[in-house]
Amino acid sequence: MWEARAAQGRGPELLEWARERSRVLAYEPERREVFRAPQDRVLVLTWWEAEAFDAELPELPEPDAELITRPVHRWRFEAVE
Repeated sequence: MWEARAAQGRGPELLEWARERSRVLAYEPERREVFRAPQDRVLVLTWWEAEAFDAELPELPEPDAELITRPVHRWRFEAVE
């Protein structure tokens, strides 16, 4: 999970940046979804088939500092039954 908040008025630009970067990862995730939220927030969720929780997986980079208000938040989750 990757989440960022755009600098004032730059939400559409951050959304397009995230869409583009999520399409050119080192390899394709099983599934990918991109969301937007109030306050110019952008969220990218990717699903991966991995052997271990801490497996090496492609991640979206940090956008240019002028495009965001704070560092990107990244979290990993695993499905539970």
